[in-house]
Amino acid sequence: MAEKVEITPEIQSRLDALAEKYEASGQELLAFLDGLLYQDYNTYWDYIHLDTLLSLQNPITSFPDEEVFIMYHQITELYFKLSLHEISQLAEARGEVDGETFVSKIQRINRYFSALTHSFGVMERGMKREEFLKFRMSLIPASGFQSVQYRMIEIGATDFINLVELPHREALREEAHDIPKLYQYVYWKKGATMADTGQKTLTLRQFEKKYSPKLLQMARDYQECNIWQVYRSLPEEEQHKESTREQLRQLDLNVNVNWPLQHYRTSAVYLAQRPNDILSTGGTNWQKYLPPRFQKRIFFPELWTAQEKEEWGKSWVQSVLEEAEEAPKPQGGAKQEEKL
Repeated sequence: MAEKVEITPEIQSRLDALAEKYEASGQELLAFLDGLLYQDYNTYWDYIHLDTLLSLQNPITSFPDEEVFIMYHQITELYFKLSLHEISQLAEARGEVDGETFVSKIQRINRYFSALTHSFGVMERGMKREEFLKFRMSLIPASGFQSVQYRMIEIGATDFINLVELPHREALREEAHDIPKLYQYVYWKKGATMADTGQKTLTLRQFEKKYSPKLLQMARDYQECNIWQVYRSLPEEEQHKESTREQLRQLDLNVNVNWPLQHYRTSAVYLAQRPNDILSTGGTNWQKYLPPRFQKRIFFPELWTAQEKEEWGKSWVQSVLEEAEEAPKPQGGAKQEEKL
């Protein structure tokens, strides 16, 4: 039998605080203590829902590497969710965020994207190419293009005008607050439009039907509290700190250069084929949609020089190509494209 517990002043102060807390909610402390008594001990597997998590990989073919493909995309979505978690906290606290907190949150997102990019790079040699080219046919028209969380990160990071496709960006700048109009020209739509007919792919039509209302509302809600606007709300001395600006520049590179290039490089390993590359499952033009030099998506253009914006992504593309030339290909791999 356990020894009788001595009610020390420290224990009594905690009991008083708990009594006050639960009285405010209309509950008695005794009822709360009874709940603690009856409650089972927590376990790791219950807390993180391990059994549920491990049951979420459900291949639709018998090829073993399809499960690898599923898990890497699930990992990607979890990193996206971590990033959105930080973005939403900054948005909710706009006007009350100090420079240290702001930088801390941006550093977290940078670490998430750095880990994500490295993680997705593992998949370059993580599957048998011949298996991938077979099981992928069962996925049509599903596509990574349909990742709404990535779109939400973009909306949460920058003014919406910066997501308009490049040919229309400057012309619409004076209408930057007309979100429905800007949404008609958002860059990702061009990536899932058939070049020969101008028609939207089924992948894009599915995505718009499910997510357009949600994305439009988020774009409206974040006009004054996206990352750039939160940064602009900081005291001027905080805005001018090189450490703060450098974290934002790194975020720009991580989301708009490093991640798309890694995605491109992985796609090229499995889909590049002479003379004509293999189409993506969603019918997206991945060769022109993913490379940053075509879209020049830049969250924070004010932080870059004219030359840096003009050469957006070029130096990183070159380093990726040089690294890719030395990397071994997966079984049955194809030579990558010479230009991104």
